[in-house]
Amino acid sequence: MNKSAIIGLSIAGFFIVLLIVLFSWGKNSYNNMVAAEENVTQTWSAVESQYKRRADLIPNLVEVVKGYAKHENKTLTEVVEARAKATQLTVDPNNTTPEKLAKYQAAQSQVGSSLNRLLMSVEAYPDLKANQNFLTLQTQLEGTENRITTERGRYIIAIKEYNILIRRFPSNIIANMTGFEKKANFEGEAGIENAPQIKM
Repeated sequence: MNKSAIIGLSIAGFFIVLLIVLFSWGKNSYNNMVAAEENVTQTWSAVESQYKRRADLIPNLVEVVKGYAKHENKTLTEVVEARAKATQLTVDPNNTTPEKLAKYQAAQSQVGSSLNRLLMSVEAYPDLKANQNFLTLQTQLEGTENRITTERGRYIIAIKEYNILIRRFPSNIIANMTGFEKKANFEGEAGIENAPQIKM
């Protein structure tokens, strides 16, 4: 075998090894992005689940309060309307824009605000505050608000990790080639780091 053939085989071998390394790196980068995107979807599902749980508790709370606090019709109506508006909005975690997420966040904040106003109005009804159904619902709502805060925190972290992964060089090359795009995250709200206090 002459010298030029050996050099040719060496160069060919180098390019084959380089292609294998590049393919392996590309495959691993792509799979990491898929896993990060699935984590975003999973954490969003947990956020939605807790918001749904809160929405499901509201009709029971309204019924209990209605029986005792007949003069709170305006507040009760606000809670029911805020719940209805919030439950009509859905967000696809794989196709989220900052505008859609902000609208969703605003609707959920309105539910939280109207619930807090309702629960503050209960202060004037000692019999209601002593009602076992009310106390149970109050405890469940408080736990749900804490879970919402926890799940939102997990979602924020998952989005951050995903966005960093697809924007960091050189994995951004694979992201651009395969259509992975930056995802919207919750905007900061004043006091969002603290769950609303639903206590009497």
